[in-house]
Amino acid sequence: MGAKRVAGVVAVGAVAAAITVFSLPRDGDDSGSSGATAPTTATATEETLVDRQSVDGTLAYGDPTSITTRGSGTVTQLPAEGTTIGRGKALYRLDDRPVTLLYGRLPAYRELKAGVKGSDVKQFESNLWALGYRGFTVDSTYSSATADVVEDWQDDLGVTETGVVTTSQIMYAPGEARVNSLTVQVGALVGSGSEVLKVTGTTALATVPLGSGTARLAENGAAVQVRLPDGETVPGKIAKIATVVTENDNGGANATTYNVTIRFDAKAKVRSQGAAVVSVAFTVGQRPNVLTVPVTALVVLAEGGFGLQVYENGTTTPMAVETGLFADGKVEVKGTGLQAGMQVVVPS
Repeated sequence: MGAKRVAGVVAVGAVAAAITVFSLPRDGDDSGSSGATAPTTATATEETLVDRQSVDGTLAYGDPTSITTRGSGTVTQLPAEGTTIGRGKALYRLDDRPVTLLYGRLPAYRELKAGVKGSDVKQFESNLWALGYRGFTVDSTYSSATADVVEDWQDDLGVTETGVVTTSQIMYAPGEARVNSLTVQVGALVGSGSEVLKVTGTTALATVPLGSGTARLAENGAAVQVRLPDGETVPGKIAKIATVVTENDNGGANATTYNVTIRFDAKAKVRSQGAAVVSVAFTVGQRPNVLTVPVTALVVLAEGGFGLQVYENGTTTPMAVETGLFADGKVEVKGTGLQAGMQVVVPS
């Protein structure tokens, strides 16, 4: 007796598929059915099945940082928005004197001159050395030799050669700075502490806001997949999760959201031409080294549960299977006799 088939529809997870209902062969029955026309098939494959959930985010250069003056005067020169400024170059000019960008994590907080010691001295001397100046030792002591070299540096900058570095002459950043926006115009009279411009890093980052219901998706260091505006998908990694609490002015509960920052591997060469929408796929579940078939290959068995139609040597045979994780149009399956490489029938 051949396999009995009745048309039916079943929803599997979030996927609704038209599925045929089959009865398994009974003892003494033929092993399956055959036909002159070969059906459309797919290969049962052993792989790591990953379930992902996508959330929209923004591709840009991260949160901007304000650059404020440490002196007062007239702004005489500003860079263009989008400009990248490197070590030893002027962020802007105040009273026609450059405020020079140097690299470091420690801000300039005191005047540097002969006899001063500390980690800020070593940070400054490291920058001088990186800019090609020699004749001193890079250490924690601002020596007379350092002061002599500083005079050479100041001469190259076109400023008064004092051998002393004031906080109004330099500004530190972790690396190259990209000008995000200008706060003032050339000719503006500013006082100490006035904001002049905003900068970001030069590395493109993806930022995703998550609510309390989706915060479970994010974990520091976790891998994600990011679909870029041009349709390309590249890998990324969660670098930071910032909690943002917004107060409710009406006396209700405060709202908590989470800003997730994602970095890309340098090999991906991701670039941003301004804020753009991206889709970030977070891993919800993962099953390594399991047997998978397309979801559409599943059939409903009259006896209950799911099965597959295995096609071999021109014959189609229903086989009972247990299902596991559903993801990306595929499903994890287990069944007696089911092996990787077998062909299973899918709707044409």
